[in-house]
Amino acid sequence: MTAEATQTMGFQTEAKRLLQLMIHSLYSNREIFLRELISNSSDAIDKHRFAVISDPELAGLTAEYRIRVATDAEAKTITIDDNGIGMTREEVIDNLGTIAKSGTAAFMEQLSGDQKQDSQLIGQFGVGFYSSFIVADRVEVVTRKAGSDTATRWESAGEDEFTISEAEREAAGTTVVLHLKSDADEFADGWRVRSVIKKYSDHISVPVMMPAAVTETEDDSDSSDDEASSEPAWEAINEAKALWTRSRSEVSDEEYQAFYKHISHDFEEALTWSHNAVEGKLEYTSLLYVPQRAPFDLWQREGARGLKLYVQRTFIMDEAEQFLPMYLRFVKGVLDSNDLPLNVSRELLQQNQQVDSIRGALTKRVLDMISKMAAKSPEDFERFWDTFGVVLKEGPAEDFGNRKKVAELLRFATTRDDEALQRVSLKQYVEAMSDDQQSIYYVVAENHVTAKNSPHIESLRQQGVEVLLLSDRVDEWLMSHLGEYDGKPFKDCAKGEWDDSADDEKSKEALEAAEKASESLIERMQAVLTERVAAVRPTVRLTASPACLTVAEHEMGAQMRRMMEAAGQAMPESKPTMEINVEHPLLQRLDQEADEDRFADLAQILLDQAFLAEGSALEDPASYVARLNKLLVEMSDA
Repeated sequence: MTAEATQTMGFQTEAKRLLQLMIHSLYSNREIFLRELISNSSDAIDKHRFAVISDPELAGLTAEYRIRVATDAEAKTITIDDNGIGMTREEVIDNLGTIAKSGTAAFMEQLSGDQKQDSQLIGQFGVGFYSSFIVADRVEVVTRKAGSDTATRWESAGEDEFTISEAEREAAGTTVVLHLKSDADEFADGWRVRSVIKKYSDHISVPVMMPAAVTETEDDSDSSDDEASSEPAWEAINEAKALWTRSRSEVSDEEYQAFYKHISHDFEEALTWSHNAVEGKLEYTSLLYVPQRAPFDLWQREGARGLKLYVQRTFIMDEAEQFLPMYLRFVKGVLDSNDLPLNVSRELLQQNQQVDSIRGALTKRVLDMISKMAAKSPEDFERFWDTFGVVLKEGPAEDFGNRKKVAELLRFATTRDDEALQRVSLKQYVEAMSDDQQSIYYVVAENHVTAKNSPHIESLRQQGVEVLLLSDRVDEWLMSHLGEYDGKPFKDCAKGEWDDSADDEKSKEALEAAEKASESLIERMQAVLTERVAAVRPTVRLTASPACLTVAEHEMGAQMRRMMEAAGQAMPESKPTMEINVEHPLLQRLDQEADEDRFADLAQILLDQAFLAEGSALEDPASYVARLNKLLVEMSDA
């Protein structure tokens, strides 16, 4: 080894902070480090299998795949060795010198300072290797890339820096040596490590080997043989069979949960899962999981997502996103197909009819799994909805074929109890409707408080008609694609003329009377507000408020318009319609106002208040304040 080949390098600033969290035992269960290291070795072996497909010469350089774990009680070390793909010097620096490259900054932004909450975050950022420093005060890694002649050593005490140097290794693979802390020497005990492997890694599809246990009698009789050969006898600790290939009746819930943690690197258990083998025109096995907690990159639509893809038990790729639609991007799992070619690429997956068929079947499988959870485990479903409900609302727009299935799973806040929690299904809403109600009413607002206090639903509240209170950013988009449910059309309370949807003759008669009584008032207001509104008209949808704003039936709502403008979209100019409650004292007072300047100020104030009530920002708040102050002064003088 030459001096030039040795480099001492510093961790990134964010990586240093994260390492300190790891070292100070944010993981509640220290033994998890072993699960993470064995999982990494298993992934490395999967990648080697895949590399052999394109370069068969690599196959001859590796004996049977295995992971070896050895302990040394005297030296207080534990060693994990695999014969997987290995790493080059550059890959070592990239992968071990940077923690969760794509997510470190986002991780640090989410830290709350609460150690319990922060520890749950760690598992979502793919930093399993660094859990080594929970039990070790120094970690050595020696690795050699398959097909390469040189090996690399990486060493760090988990402080500010790490050392990279040349090394020697007979074959491709990676060896990780943990020099245990004084309070972690339990992991230098072979029996303790065996129990951890059985607990967390029994499902790993390659053998996890440890030196065979030797009894005292065997030790005495074979002492001469031991002197002749220092190589221990290795025995498999795990079952070494891919879990998804086993029958469901053979797999325990604990094994399913352990496998979920292995493929997702999540530190919490899954909410539910579905394991199915399909035979016939297509042959494949799927094991799909719904997590408890949203990953940090859930809202990064370009982020990593998808299933682990295997073809005939051979690992092909992580994050094969072609097998599930975007609105199910939170689902984790494995797909093993017997029909796809071993050399399949992401480009080929996008043009393959078999992929389309599998995608359709898996989508229905996930929706059925969630439906079953809603029926049999309401508490789990509520937890799921609170976490992933907004993502599921993207479904009707993206997946027309499964629109009805998704609609059955949707939950909403309503005027039934005015609570912000979304707990009412469309089925429950329709069942509670009166016989003469023709539509499902909803109102969209910036937040729940604005929605439940919306003036647009005052008349419906008075009649006892339930209204869906929508405040998620995706809600208006959702409703535009749902259209109807169970034959009942959706009706936006802030769109269209109310008489078109009035369900009783009294409302129509009241509206006709209001139009006759307010002709002159409307004419005067229209003249004052003509630059800001398309029209002024009376309405019976208001009972307590003096005015509200509406748009035409097929125009974009105010909430969606604000979102599009905030995203930088150029929107065509559009004026709302101002509807007034001619029975309100303010409107009656306005109708009697003889001073035209004062009339104009009061009309502008009413319009500004209507904008505020729907959650919109005023274009000229200073003018509104000035008019309101002027009015207050006049009232105090009077």
